[in-house]
Amino acid sequence: MSGRSQEELHGVTHLGSQGTSYTYNYDPALLEAFDNKHPGRDYFVKFNCPEFTSLCPMTGQPDFATLYISYIPDRRMVESKALKLYLFSFRNHGDFHEDCVNIIMNDLIALMEPRYIEVWGKFTPRGGISIDPYCNWGRPGTKYEAMAEHRLMNHDLYPEKVDNR
Repeated sequence: MSGRSQEELHGVTHLGSQGTSYTYNYDPALLEAFDNKHPGRDYFVKFNCPEFTSLCPMTGQPDFATLYISYIPDRRMVESKALKLYLFSFRNHGDFHEDCVNIIMNDLIALMEPRYIEVWGKFTPRGGISIDPYCNWGRPGTKYEAMAEHRLMNHDLYPEKVDNR
């Protein structure tokens, strides 16, 4: 049975910690990555984050969303507990929905340098309107750049029936 060596887990500090502290203000330094054991293969990693919260920058009222983060890793992958703590750090962050998803995507690109990534926020309505921003990125000069363009141009062509929010 093979597992990860301590060398492969170097820099992963949140996982297994019994003394987790939660940061309530945006902090990209919470993100941690580990080595991808399968860098020669294309595959998706998808996170469904149904408890994302941030604040409206104008009113200070809370905004709630489910975030979907999907990426094709290259050499590095985001550690899930660190991602959870990072997303929690948006709790008192005041920004528009569109800004939040782009900030998250940019921070994950900086951390992992993935081949491809997309972030989709499905925010619950306030004032009778829900906002569902989507952003993506593919590594320039590769097939992933073309993939990003295709997925963006074909994104949400068949939106779901919304009856649960």
